[in-house]
Amino acid sequence: MPTLEGKVALVTGAGGGLGRSHALLLAREGAAVVVNDLGGARDGTGAGHGMADQVVEEIRAAGGKAVADYGSVSDEHDAAAMVQSAVKNFGALDICICNAGILRDKSFKNMTADMWDAVIDVHLRGTYLVSKAAYDRMLEQQQGGRIIVTSSTAGLIGNFGQTNYGAAKAGIAGFMRCLAREGTRYGITVNVLAPAAWSRMTQDLLPEAAKDRFAPEKVSPVVAWLCTDAAADVTGRIFCAGGNRISMLNWQVDTLAEKDRDTPLTVEEVGQIMEATRDRWPKPLNPMDV
Repeated sequence: MPTLEGKVALVTGAGGGLGRSHALLLAREGAAVVVNDLGGARDGTGAGHGMADQVVEEIRAAGGKAVADYGSVSDEHDAAAMVQSAVKNFGALDICICNAGILRDKSFKNMTADMWDAVIDVHLRGTYLVSKAAYDRMLEQQQGGRIIVTSSTAGLIGNFGQTNYGAAKAGIAGFMRCLAREGTRYGITVNVLAPAAWSRMTQDLLPEAAKDRFAPEKVSPVVAWLCTDAAADVTGRIFCAGGNRISMLNWQVDTLAEKDRDTPLTVEEVGQIMEATRDRWPKPLNPMDV
């Protein structure tokens, strides 16, 4: 029995890779899907209809319901139109998966303002615009909803050559943590997915040998489950998923020292505290460890 029968989903960046996998699985689980994809290159240049159309054809050929959308997530009008497409074609919007993204990797010494702005615009602003349009529609419907935004270990842990991408992805995690608190009273859950998957976004970051192990299809079941009624009380969480492994990333606070007195610690005292506790500081994580 399909677990998402009667639900309507919007998936951005659904023309390939993870987005395509999410859209196909949501459709197999019974959801009607708005397949959004600008159809551009990995760096965000260009546009076309072929990628979104192909996924829609796959869904329909399998007996599912889907329509294509070719708008840019970083355009406010386009973001609103994606949500309206769901309502026009299927009567509602229950699920919003913000997956669209681009890469313009460069070491920071070679980073340009154009590279920075383009990545922030698509990932962070794009997540805001689409989530905002979806959230407002869900409030209007008064039936709750699911919003899943896509972060990355590049932003949550760090990665060389991705200061622009990492900043955007860390911002998305912060966005989620705040919106999740607001959405609770309306039955709208908001969670983060930090995926590890082989796609055109990562094909030069992951070895060819990892293609099968980190297939996008090994990530999407987490997304689909978060959209079910069983996950109605799961919100404000960061899930790392890839290669059939699911991890939850939580913040941890380690108090190094605390003194109850009126005067501030001196620089020397702070130095003594740091040196005395350094051996028990948590070690930096490797992205593949989560």
